[in-house]
Amino acid sequence: MKVVVLGAGTIGISTAWYLLEQGHQVTVVDRQPDAAMETSFANGAQISVSFCEPWANAGAPFKVAKWLLRDDSPLLFRPRLDPHQWRWGLCFLAQCTTSAFERNVAQLVQLGRYSQQSMQELLAQTGIEYERLERGILHFFSSQADFDAGAEGAEIMRRHGVDRRVLSRAEVLAVEPALASFSSNLAGGTFTPSDESGDACVFTQKLAKLCALRGANFLYGQDVLKLGRSGERIAEVMVSSRESGATSVLQADAFVAALGSYTPALLRPLGEYLNIYPAKGYSATLRLKRPQDASVVSLLDDSRKIAISRLGDQIRIAGTAELAGFDTRLDSATAKVRCEALVRRYEELFPGVADCSEPNYWTGLRPSTPTNIPYIGRSKKAANLWINAGHGTLGWTHGAGSGRALALLMASQQPEMAFKYYGMG
Repeated sequence: MKVVVLGAGTIGISTAWYLLEQGHQVTVVDRQPDAAMETSFANGAQISVSFCEPWANAGAPFKVAKWLLRDDSPLLFRPRLDPHQWRWGLCFLAQCTTSAFERNVAQLVQLGRYSQQSMQELLAQTGIEYERLERGILHFFSSQADFDAGAEGAEIMRRHGVDRRVLSRAEVLAVEPALASFSSNLAGGTFTPSDESGDACVFTQKLAKLCALRGANFLYGQDVLKLGRSGERIAEVMVSSRESGATSVLQADAFVAALGSYTPALLRPLGEYLNIYPAKGYSATLRLKRPQDASVVSLLDDSRKIAISRLGDQIRIAGTAELAGFDTRLDSATAKVRCEALVRRYEELFPGVADCSEPNYWTGLRPSTPTNIPYIGRSKKAANLWINAGHGTLGWTHGAGSGRALALLMASQQPEMAFKYYGMG
């Protein structure tokens, strides 16, 4: 059948790939001039199957309240006159219980494992290279209290079959010797050897090119305006050229909405209300002056809630989340504070290792749900409309599995994982 995939990020391109595998005719639409130019462009680079805890937990409300007035806080909530933000916030608070946390973790682990297997098979098939490092992820703690809490979290994850190991200070340094200059500030860490890292943008753009070679049609520079209904089905999507302003209509047998944070607005006119809200994240990519002294294992700095990943002769520092609408500016006062905090922290951890004079800053909107569980499945309002959105900070981690699962569901097949699909009963 003919399928139009709306969105060319990691989720959309992965979906397109698996639809092509099933023999469908695929058209991909995106407003940018290439794939992976928004949320997938400069993320934290971690494929964190074993570090997938939901933001919502019993201690989250206290932490959010404590961080409320700090521009450099890991999670910044800026209240707005926005009913969608308040709906999201109230649902988030309802998920801040131990039982909800355990339930949500189980779903995320299932999706993560399925996605990891799918990614490994895809790489074996395509040979795509993207600065991949299979060195695990090391989560380090700067205080004993945080380390104790981290050890408790590791125990919870082990109950779900995750191999998360608790490490002493000496064991942390054995895993990543580059942290030696910070050793006096280390209380300990946790380590998941099966996790990895790599450049999501490079991967996605290469996969998009392979999709094109297999016959996919790419319509870049096109704003998605609205979906047109015919009875109980979607008949068409109207798009507009960013270059000429001309509008056109695309018809297909099925449509996939994979527009990240912008998916809910497209579907609301149909009466479909997805609880996805943008979490503005930041990153800085630095050139390494002394690559031999830089970390190789992908890191999580617990005190600042940031990820640090090696990408060849560059280092990517990413993190923080700002719930403040669809603002993607990098020149605001808050953005400058948060960007500079990333670089300053890296210099504290690894003094003189990177060139901090020319940081490449980036920001993107992570499409977050209150549970951190994405919407994967069929629309409740149109039988031929499918949804793959709401992956939050785990789009790179869950991309391959989400794309594969949705393509199977569209073919009336059941993916081999225990996951609650949207709109599927």
